[in-house]
Amino acid sequence: MNYSVEYSEKAKRDIEGIFLYIALTLKMPETAKKQFNHIVGVISGLNTFPLRNPLYEHEPWKSKGLRFVPVDNFIVFYLPNESEKTVYIVRVMYGGRDIQHELETL
Repeated sequence: MNYSVEYSEKAKRDIEGIFLYIALTLKMPETAKKQFNHIVGVISGLNTFPLRNPLYEHEPWKSKGLRFVPVDNFIVFYLPNESEKTVYIVRVMYGGRDIQHELETL
């Protein structure tokens, strides 16, 4: 059975920020489009078997069921809800960030 995929406002801003940074700051609009499409494609693929990716090992997120999937230099964090058959995209971050600190705002 397929899950629906929903984005938090923060995740939407994360993806937009990634796109704008690559397109405008790095001046690589084609690369920005490709990276955007790749991230969104991986996220779309979470509609089937979202539990296949590992739990984030740090508490309290592990107990909450937070999972992650790497996409190139970025990490997509999400919460699957089996009873509602929904995958909730929480954040999309550059892997070099202070992940612990960034997740504190959840």
